[in-house]
Formats: sequence, C-alpha cells, structure tokens
Amino acid sequence: MRIAIGCDEAAYDLKIEIIKHLEDRKDIEIVDFGSNEGEAVLYPDVGFRVAKAVAEKKFDRGILLCGTGIGMAICANKIPGVRAAVCHDPYSTERSRKSNNAQIMCMGARVIAPELAKYLVDIWLSSDFEGGRSARKVDRINELENEYKMVSCDTIQTNWLC
Repeated sequence: MRIAIGCDEAAYDLKIEIIKHLEDRKDIEIVDFGSNEGEAVLYPDVGFRVAKAVAEKKFDRGILLCGTGIGMAICANKIPGVRAAVCHDPYSTERSRKSNNAQIMCMGARVIAPELAKYLVDIWLSSDFEGGRSARKVDRINELENEYKMVSCDTIQTNWLC
C-alpha cells in the first residue's frame, strides 16, 4: 500500500511519530509531502498536493495532519474524487473507511496525543470499505460530485474543474 502523508508546522512532530510507526511495515510505502521541521507552510497547499496525488491514484491512501485536522479535511474534500475524514476516535476512524470509503484520514496534533494517533492509523489501515447499505450512499456522493463538475464546466471556464 502506498500512502502519501503531509502536514503543516503545527503537526510536524506528529507526522514524524506516524512515519516512524509505519516505517517497519513491509506492506507500506510512505511518501512525505511536507512540511519540514520549523518550516511554516500553508496547509491548503500540502492538503491539495496529497489529495491530488490520491485522486490521481498515485497513492492508495493519504494522511493529512494539522492543528485540528479540520482545515486539511476541508481542503482535501475540494478535490474531485476524494473523501477525507477527520479521525479523532476509534469508532469514527473505522467508519470513515467501512461506511464512507475515505481515502484520506485527517488528524489534529493539538487535539490528540501521538499514541492515540498511531492507534487510529492502525485502525484506519486495517479497515476496508464494506459496501452494503453504504455503497448506495457513496455512489450518490460520487454522482452529485459529477453533476456539480458538469455544471461547473458549463458555467465556469476553468481547467481545474473540467
């Protein structure tokens, strides 16, 4: 499994903890999209790069980290085809995969401790989309997204959406 990971300066230490936690797993390749220690970045730029790489299927999943996880989730969800979820507890983390087929998990370094974050990453990576009742809902999200893209392409001349 290929995983893209990125953070802003608020979550740098947490990112390093997660990378260390995953680096011994032979079934995972992790690619760091930034930031570097002490480097101030605009989290939307990092979130966009990770989400775009996941949407383009260059990576199987992504992990985005900032102060709360909220900003990264908002940014990642702007990319067509991406479902990003804020994960701060075991149940919502598991459901983000099993019910919503989220490809990107977002966490906040100012909200959860490193040990909990590593535990949540393990839950998230071991959970797969169950389909079933949720499949219709995820399919509908995709349909609505595609309808919006078509409307946007008809009314707004932009290469990013079209």
